[in-house]
Amino acid sequence: MNHNYKRWYDHDPVLLEVINLLQNYQEELKAQAEIFLSEIEKQVSKEAIDKFYEMVRPKVCNRWYDKDPIISKTVELLRVVPPDRQKDTAQKFLKALEDMGVYKKV
Repeated sequence: MNHNYKRWYDHDPVLLEVINLLQNYQEELKAQAEIFLSEIEKQVSKEAIDKFYEMVRPKVCNRWYDKDPIISKTVELLRVVPPDRQKDTAQKFLKALEDMGVYKKV
């Protein structure tokens, strides 16, 4: 099995789907991304997330998700959680979108 992936999220189809949704529907999913972040903040704290985000945010912001701080925080959190938690986190995000009627699993 080849583990050489171009992007950090290419290894998992669920994670890839979340990233593609965020990339293609940034404005439409911004509110859901805010809800996702608030759920994480309940478990960790807003201050911890903001501090962490400042540490991982690149100095040069040329990526598609760097244009919006909410989308950027969401993607960065997905990126840094341990690989075994990425899929679970991505599935929860999709489930939340599905429950809100924003996303329909194909």
